[in-house]
Amino acid sequence: MSELDIAKERIAYLKVWLGILLVTDISVIGWLITNFDTASSALSWTAALAVLGLGIGIFLLHRRIDRHIESLGPL
Repeated sequence: MSELDIAKERIAYLKVWLGILLVTDISVIGWLITNFDTASSALSWTAALAVLGLGIGIFLLHRRIDRHIESLGPL
């Protein structure tokens, strides 16, 4: 396998995890909006922290993918 193919596979793998994080984040946001009135305070705070953590994870993973794509320039 060439170096370019390996780099493309790594990027594709990271994109799968980015998609999973995005779907999870959207689902937690939807749950939080839907159950904000009926959920306990602790559960609402936990969901809000999960949204924040997932958002940070999405941002960091996006930056990692971007760095991998930039490294493909010389190849």
